[in-house]
Amino acid sequence: MTRGNCRGAEDGQLTMLPPRGWNSYDSFSWTIDEAAFLHNAQIMADKLLPHGYQYAVIDFLWYRKNVNGSTKDSYGFDNIDQWGRPFPDPDRFPSSKGGKGFKQIADKVHAMGLKFGIHLMNGINTQAVNASTPILDIDTGNAYVEDGRQWTASDIGLTHRTCAWMSDGFMSVNTDVGAGRAFLRSLYRQYADWGVDFVKVDCIFGTDYSPKEIVAVSEVLKELERPVVLSISPGTKVTPALAENITRHVGMYRITGDDWDSWKDVLPHFDVARSFADAKMIGATGLQGRSWPDLDMLPFGRLTDAGVNEGPHRSTNLTFDEQRTQMLLWSMVKSPLMYGGDLRHLDDDTFNLITHPTLLKINHHSENNKEFNYIQSERTSKSDEQFSGSNSVDQTNNDGLVIGLGTCSDESASGWRSSSEDHICRSYETQNGNASFCISKAKLLPTSDGVTLNKEENQAKFRLAGIDNDDGCLDASVSPWQPSSASLTPMFSTCEGHAKQVWELTKKGHLVSSYSGLCATVESNKEGELKTSGAQAWIATGNKGEIYVAFFNLDTVSRKIAVRVPDLEKGVGIKLGRKHLCSCTEVWSGKSRSLSKGDISVVVSSHGSMLFEIQC
Repeated sequence: MTRGNCRGAEDGQLTMLPPRGWNSYDSFSWTIDEAAFLHNAQIMADKLLPHGYQYAVIDFLWYRKNVNGSTKDSYGFDNIDQWGRPFPDPDRFPSSKGGKGFKQIADKVHAMGLKFGIHLMNGINTQAVNASTPILDIDTGNAYVEDGRQWTASDIGLTHRTCAWMSDGFMSVNTDVGAGRAFLRSLYRQYADWGVDFVKVDCIFGTDYSPKEIVAVSEVLKELERPVVLSISPGTKVTPALAENITRHVGMYRITGDDWDSWKDVLPHFDVARSFADAKMIGATGLQGRSWPDLDMLPFGRLTDAGVNEGPHRSTNLTFDEQRTQMLLWSMVKSPLMYGGDLRHLDDDTFNLITHPTLLKINHHSENNKEFNYIQSERTSKSDEQFSGSNSVDQTNNDGLVIGLGTCSDESASGWRSSSEDHICRSYETQNGNASFCISKAKLLPTSDGVTLNKEENQAKFRLAGIDNDDGCLDASVSPWQPSSASLTPMFSTCEGHAKQVWELTKKGHLVSSYSGLCATVESNKEGELKTSGAQAWIATGNKGEIYVAFFNLDTVSRKIAVRVPDLEKGVGIKLGRKHLCSCTEVWSGKSRSLSKGDISVVVSSHGSMLFEIQC
């Protein structure tokens, strides 16, 4: 059950409700500067704060110099202090000069009535590791000493765990040693001293799963006198089984790849949202209150493009119907609401949508949020376009099977075996009996991320080649520069030397990624298909007895969608007494409808939605 009631932040329960705010990434990529950020923050304070949007977040690479040769993947352009910790680029954030960090910006944001957040990468900067910078002991104010020696960044950086999609930038920290934990304490103590209220830690979840560091960061945040919300990312291939072990350590966690302004990106969120609602993980116990599955930012208004060195230069590609559909789904799922467009160009239609009182009420104060399957739906017109409501996931060319990633306890992760020196296989059942799905072993390349394997490890670990020569190697991490829809494509990429393409076959029949510790899964294409097609409906109940019914048309043509009132009563567990006395309002139009006929029926445009609020 989702929880709608909460205690306030005054007793430390920061995330009793899904957080709301603004994040710079969708509109500025990594190029935002101090003036643009504070301008957006002031507009947010004036227009969005009254509607619960309170976290102003600087995303991604705020420590990187924006000069010739500097890109999202470049090395040697990051500002780091003597202790190996990043500090804001002083050319982009002038108030940070003199070792002030983000303190002055945070003070200004707080004076606006807002809270201040920053994006972080998992672990430690590669520049710090290569420079062997000392580690600050915050208890003594000196370099960290343990076992009679001074420890450095090169002692704690896990070179075999460089971020798969930023291998020259960051790597995980060894949290099993005191020096690793000391580094994290110094890092987050500095952020707290700057006045940071929210951290979004990236390359730590999904296919970049690093559970030890998630727990370590969570424990460090608990030690701080300043309450800080912990958000983790990315969410590529996240399942309820993967998330259940970390929800209590975080405030919000991404459950999809990056969501950009494309209908193909919106579609996968319906299936992911269903799985987390079915698992009753919306509003589960978390750090500083509750934890919220995060469907990613709202890419409306003026935007940029993923990972580019350019600020806002175009308008969203989503139609207004598609934007309403996305906003409605995010609200029904109780996802955190982080607006991504440049607020300096916030138009009235977008403002009215992201501050719609009924949607915000559902997002914060509803319960029993779930997909509702008892609907009738039919097309009202024909289309020349062949509609495919299911995008295949992790497709291989082997009898309709799909490869994915999951926890090793997943039933579909077991059963792998070595059938010869050159092949790894897994048996599966067909209508004609048993068959085998096989992948070829490939030569293990020297790794660019510092992995060194001895002779015994070389025999146990290997790369796996695709079915065709051009398929590349089985890859355990999907680049976040791809939109969420692209995460549904094959898990094969160009063969390279990185632990994300190194696998190990265990005695228990698991094919384990050396990068994330997750296991390869196999299921039939029929089982792996997304269910997103045609029409869908979600229901929820309000804290004052309201019943909410949301219709979504995912088709390319208009559809008539209907629900019988008796079925709805069963779905929400509420018996509607004298139906003729109940009000039923379609929220977008404000028009009233009667329940006396025993159903709610409406035509919904392509990619559109309708929301009904029932009060008796």
